Amino acid sequence: MTSAHTRTSPSFVEIELKLALPGADTALVAQRLARSPLLARRKPTRQMLRNVYYDTPDQQLRGQRVALRTRQVGTEGATQWLQTLKMAGTSDSALSQRGEWESPVPGAALSRKALKATPWTSLDPDGAVFKGLAPAFSTDFERTLWTVRRRNGSVVEVALDQGEVIAGGQRAPIFELELELKAGPPEALFELAQELARTVALVPASISKAQRGYALAQGTLDAPLTAQPARLKSCQSLTDAAGLLLRDMFNQFTTNLIALSHNDDPELAHQARIGWRRFKSTLRLWSPVLGQEARPSWAALQPLLDCLGALRDLDVARLDTLPPLANAFVAGDPRRSEVWQSMAASLDAATTLQRKTVRYALQDPSVGACLLLTTQWLAGLAGTPASSSKLKPWARQQMDHLHHHLKRARKRTTTLEQIHRTRLLAKRLRYGLEALQSLLPKAHTRRWREQAVALQNRLGNNRDVALVPVLLAGLDIDAGLLAFLRGVAVGRAG
Repeated sequence: MTSAHTRTSPSFVEIELKLALPGADTALVAQRLARSPLLARRKPTRQMLRNVYYDTPDQQLRGQRVALRTRQVGTEGATQWLQTLKMAGTSDSALSQRGEWESPVPGAALSRKALKATPWTSLDPDGAVFKGLAPAFSTDFERTLWTVRRRNGSVVEVALDQGEVIAGGQRAPIFELELELKAGPPEALFELAQELARTVALVPASISKAQRGYALAQGTLDAPLTAQPARLKSCQSLTDAAGLLLRDMFNQFTTNLIALSHNDDPELAHQARIGWRRFKSTLRLWSPVLGQEARPSWAALQPLLDCLGALRDLDVARLDTLPPLANAFVAGDPRRSEVWQSMAASLDAATTLQRKTVRYALQDPSVGACLLLTTQWLAGLAGTPASSSKLKPWARQQMDHLHHHLKRARKRTTTLEQIHRTRLLAKRLRYGLEALQSLLPKAHTRRWREQAVALQNRLGNNRDVALVPVLLAGLDIDAGLLAFLRGVAVGRAG
């Protein structure tokens, strides 16, 4: 939290790193954090923070990525009201930079006077927007603060927030860590976060409390985050375009991981895997531009990725592959119906156990440390020397190259290895076309994407059917049912 005196200079920028703390036992995680070597000898302060966020009925502020709130701060018997305006900044990852203006106000009501020396005057010159403002949602949480000062002059405020967000009668928990830079370079945030990550698992988080409040009000909190439309412009450099795409894709991965840590929606695991695949596919596409030198190792993520893959295979089997086969196996036979139901129950139990395994893997501090290194590397791409190549011609050349390789691969799909390679090429082409669509001819892109999706689905469906007997073989499944499923797999392959 910023200090209480009025900040009106447009040069003030809030730089912070937002982090989720996965783990079902929040009290235990908070205790481990407080006992970490970095914080154990520093005396914390505690504040009760009650915030009310305002917007118009049609959410004009949200549309412009503006947040306006009043906050009641309570510390040991003394309370104070603050009004804060935050303007849009660079916040497409856990590291966010936003303009912030904060002023003390008499009470809970909004003060237009406190907005006079801020960008609000250009946003709302006649006061019409201000008149239409009303409470949209609120947050109520306890903040535990530590201030970390380094010999190099950097100062970082570590804030652990525990409470809830409230909107339209709905409530959702808040349990997160924010590192705010008070002095020094942004690298100080990552250095401190890496020290904390040795003790507790930290997952970079891009969603603010305001965004969570809006989502809760609309019933979309923790909804699976799907691939977002590309925002590329032909005037961008290759390195800038790569950074933008990679941050978006990595954000899809981490956002779904965070939701998966406490939500059972099967689509979260699916979208997390898609986010990671898009990230790696795009990284491969841009490798000649970005180079390999400063790229972090992702070896620490492999156990988590393997667990995610196993969970997705189980979800696909029980939700997509097996249901259409039920009638053919049961065929009106009550005994076979019981066999099928027993199999379905065993598969559900295996899926529940695998979901717990994913959550356990996510709580490994080495996973969080790896995710932090990736976030830092992505933030540093902005300083990478720009390539002399033009973005649009480069994009078309890359997609032509991928399409040519896929055409050749489709002619050789007799072995399992060839089928697997063809499916991977179809995915890479699809992800590339979707990422670069704003730079490519529309008809051209649509036709190639449809072809890639159709091929990916056909080969993927055959794989899913063949995988079912393998998944069920480890469970106590009726031998006749296993034989039936193996027969279906052989028939599909033929």
